Amino acid sequence: MMTRVIVQNTRLLVYLSCLLGWLVVGGVGSPAIAGATESGSSISAGDTAWILTSSALVLAMTAPGLALFYGGMVRSKNVLGTMMHSFISLCVVSVVWVLWGYSLAFAPDIGGIIGSLEWFGLMGVGPEPTEGSTIPHFAFMVFQLMFAVITVALITGSFAERMKFSAFLLFAVLWATFIYSPLAHWVWGGGWLGELGALDFAGGTVVHISSGVSALACALVLGQRHGYGKEAMAPHNLPFTVIGACLLWFGWFGFNAGSALAANGIAASAFVTTNTATAAAALSWLVVEWVYRGKPTILGAASGAVAGLVAITPAAGFVGPLSSLWIGIGAGALCYAAVLWKNKFGYDDSLDVLGIHGIGGTWGAIATGLFASVGGGTGLFFGNPAQVGIQLVAVAATWVFALVGTFILLKVVDGIIGLRVQKDEEILGLDLSQHNERAYTLL
Repeated sequence: MMTRVIVQNTRLLVYLSCLLGWLVVGGVGSPAIAGATESGSSISAGDTAWILTSSALVLAMTAPGLALFYGGMVRSKNVLGTMMHSFISLCVVSVVWVLWGYSLAFAPDIGGIIGSLEWFGLMGVGPEPTEGSTIPHFAFMVFQLMFAVITVALITGSFAERMKFSAFLLFAVLWATFIYSPLAHWVWGGGWLGELGALDFAGGTVVHISSGVSALACALVLGQRHGYGKEAMAPHNLPFTVIGACLLWFGWFGFNAGSALAANGIAASAFVTTNTATAAAALSWLVVEWVYRGKPTILGAASGAVAGLVAITPAAGFVGPLSSLWIGIGAGALCYAAVLWKNKFGYDDSLDVLGIHGIGGTWGAIATGLFASVGGGTGLFFGNPAQVGIQLVAVAATWVFALVGTFILLKVVDGIIGLRVQKDEEILGLDLSQHNERAYTLL
């Protein structure tokens, strides 16, 4: 009897091992792995190294960059919960992207609207290059993953200090699936905006307008924080925020220059324009703030730098250094004004996601239509006025889709598990009420 059981268990283990082997090797596309040797000669080691490095740089933008940038701007009782939003965005979106997000964004087109599920679970995606590429398909996939990650994380600044953690988890899955993936497909995956000729080098519409407009929907649906406008809600740790801004600036070179998808002259140009616009925007914000408030602040300089990074993103590979200077100057002034508008309209976008990313991304997308002159794009000032109209269509489509779509998703989440913590939990702070942790212990 014992012998029979052992034999049966042994057979079961063999069957399970074979099944696991098929899932791990065959299930994700063994033809892709087999084809790596045949097409390996077309892979550029330099391009591959640059894209993998850029992927790591973009990851660093989210955690620790954005985690510190946002974490420093909230009250001390909410710092861990806020930083956790960025960290968990990396975890959740990584899984969603591998399972179905990447396929919906970049698999063969369905009607210009969405990708098919042909690459579900990365089936057919492997270490060989795609047609016309010099990098492994896996490298492109993981680079795009990091864009999806930070886009979800950016939205969290709008509902900081008041959303349930469980609600955030569900929202992140739904938003990455139904908002981000379709937008990425529209612009970069063979969808209708790309076919229309919209220029978006590294994510002005896909990343920044979508996150900024979605942030507005979140702020409106969740409502103001308890005590908003009556209690002091100043940043608790500005050094955190400045360090985070510096890490964002550092990582953004991978974000923008990496979007050339090769170690070439366009990547170098995007690197230069990214740095130039960022510096100009930080100075522009600082000057406007100095004139308006009477004193310049480090928070203003850091916010201005991020605004410049946002605005140059869609234009980075399409404009020259002098054009990037004007884009940065415009971003600093416009985004500062947008942050002031928040107080006039009364919505509580906790960390100014709309003001910096929504408005900065909108300005950057339109400015691309004005200043584009290199890298396959030409704008109004270089003989192609039609590009401005195309950019406006892309901006409008992104605004409407992200705003309406996010509003619907929030209502779905609210109906299933509820969006907002209880009043006493909010007053206590999300670190304790949601995670039973304290960031600081006073001895």
